[in-house]
Parts: sequence; C-alpha cells; structure tokens
Amino acid sequence: MTPPRSRREQQQLTRDALIRAGRVVFARDGYHQANLTLIATEAGYSKGAVYSNFDSKADLFLAMLEENIDVSLGDGAWDPFGSQAPDGCSADLPDEQEEVAGLIRGLSLATLEFIATAARDESLVAQLATRLDVLVEGYAAIVDPSQSEHQGLLPEEVGALLAALDQGAALLTLSGSRVIDQRILREGMRRLLTPTEEREPAGQKGEPVLHDEVTRRRIAAAISLGRGVEAAE
Repeated sequence: MTPPRSRREQQQLTRDALIRAGRVVFARDGYHQANLTLIATEAGYSKGAVYSNFDSKADLFLAMLEENIDVSLGDGAWDPFGSQAPDGCSADLPDEQEEVAGLIRGLSLATLEFIATAARDESLVAQLATRLDVLVEGYAAIVDPSQSEHQGLLPEEVGALLAALDQGAALLTLSGSRVIDQRILREGMRRLLTPTEEREPAGQKGEPVLHDEVTRRRIAAAISLGRGVEAAE
C-alpha cells in the first residue's frame, strides 16, 4: 500500500502541476492574455491553489522559466554538437511532436512579452536577470578555458556570447527571418568554442532555428514527461 503523501510532497506536486499548466496556457494565450484562473483550471485546481504557491502571475512565470532553464541545461554535460538526442526524447521531432514544437514556439513568444513587461519593473527585471545568469553560466560550463585564452576572453565571457548567439537567433526566427538556421547557429557556436579548429566548407541550408536543437529536444522531453505524470495522477 502506498503511504500517504506529506503536506510538503502534496504542495510540491500541486506546484509542479501548476507550472506544467502554465506552460500550456502561456504558450497558447501569451503572457498578457493568460490569467491565473485559466492556469488553475488547466491544472485541475482552484485559483486559490495558485495563490497558495505563487505570489502573482509573474511569479509563476518566473518559476516556469527557471524550470525550463534547468531542463535546457540538463545534467551539466551538455554537448551542443552531439548527435545523440537527450534521454527521453527521440532523435527527430516526428509528426506527433508537432504540438510540442508549437508549445516551444508559443513559450518563446510569451517570454518576449514577459521580458518587455519585466524591463519596466525594477523588481521583476532583477529576478529575471538572476534566472538568465544561470542560463549564461550553463553556456560557460561547456567552454574550454585553454580555447577561450586564444580569443583573449574569459570562459564566462564566451558563455555570454554563446547565450547571445543562441537567444538572438531565436529572436530573429520569431520575427520571421530565415537568415540563421541550425547549421549556421552551430557553426557560429563552434567557432566561439574552438577558435583554432580547422573549419569545414559552408554547406547547404539547415532547418529553421528556434534555439539549439539539444535545448529544443530537452524541453520537448520535459513536456512529454509532464504529460505522462498528469496521466499517472
């Protein structure tokens, strides 16, 4: 017989469910149009459950963003050029994953809305910066210090440039531009990481880019896993 859950365990399960529901609602409706009642309903709870776990919609969004960053960085052994898909996610995004790809795009758009809102609020932008610092640290963790020395940069500075390249490429794609694809993004990241390595000649255009493919696969795996948890509950 399964022992009853403690109050802390139940609260964590509720919090996790609300974050998963937030992903769905924010991706579908955008940050401004989403509201806590919709998120609570999606999760199967009352609005009061949201306020028991989060101070506001912004607080919930920050928690969701933090979890997405943790998922993107994985276990710290991130190889942006690896051919292997992360555990729990197939090598490709098959047709049945199209909905997941749409969620990732919707979350990216909602994040742009949130950034524009937070930038006008000193308290919010400080909290957002803390989360983004973690993301930059994740990029910096894959930098070889001996390679960065050739560029006269510290590993954390190369990490910041990698973050700017990856996130900037996503911004261009969301804006409708197709000037950067996966091949160009990965080659740019490779040149930052291994500046002395011999380069291959330019190839054909690759897939449209909305973040590095390893990041997208990890987020897709987390979304799929979250749905499995919901079904089990």
